[in-house]
Amino acid sequence: MPELSLSPSPAKRRRTSQGEQTYQAILQRAMDIASVEGLEGLSIGRLAGELTMSKSGLFAHFGSKEELQLATITAARALVIGRVVRPALRNPKGIQRLQRLCAAWLNYTEQNLFPGGCFFAMTSVEFKSRPGAVRDRWLRSCKSGWRPLGGWFGMLSRWGKFKRISTLISWLLKLIHY
Repeated sequence: MPELSLSPSPAKRRRTSQGEQTYQAILQRAMDIASVEGLEGLSIGRLAGELTMSKSGLFAHFGSKEELQLATITAARALVIGRVVRPALRNPKGIQRLQRLCAAWLNYTEQNLFPGGCFFAMTSVEFKSRPGAVRDRWLRSCKSGWRPLGGWFGMLSRWGKFKRISTLISWLLKLIHY
């Protein structure tokens, strides 16, 4: 699967450092709103008002509400990957890496990275069953975030670390409570 780009589709031009700072500030506020109210809670007008910028200035960054929603999902994914998955990858392969990933995920759910809790849990209610580009981006982002965890469980199972499913469940419960 190709890596998702953080740059908006309508504006594939070089950004000045001030333009990039503005773009990141817009996305941060959009992630905050979406984690509480969902992606439908986003609007160019609302963000422009909250960030004290013109609607046309904000529109220049995204071009449409859908592009804003897509960029918000991509930014949330990048933030979660950076805070949860990448730190776990610094550990040696195997059980230690899996433990670190699970601990990082639990920490993510407790640290209030987003005001509304888990961005992807909140936005799933709106788009999980609605076809379109936003749902597709959301689904790809969710799957790519969980892919390492599923792969590591499969690897450990092949190595004989978990002979029976009950051993796996017991181990997971101990991990959650450590």
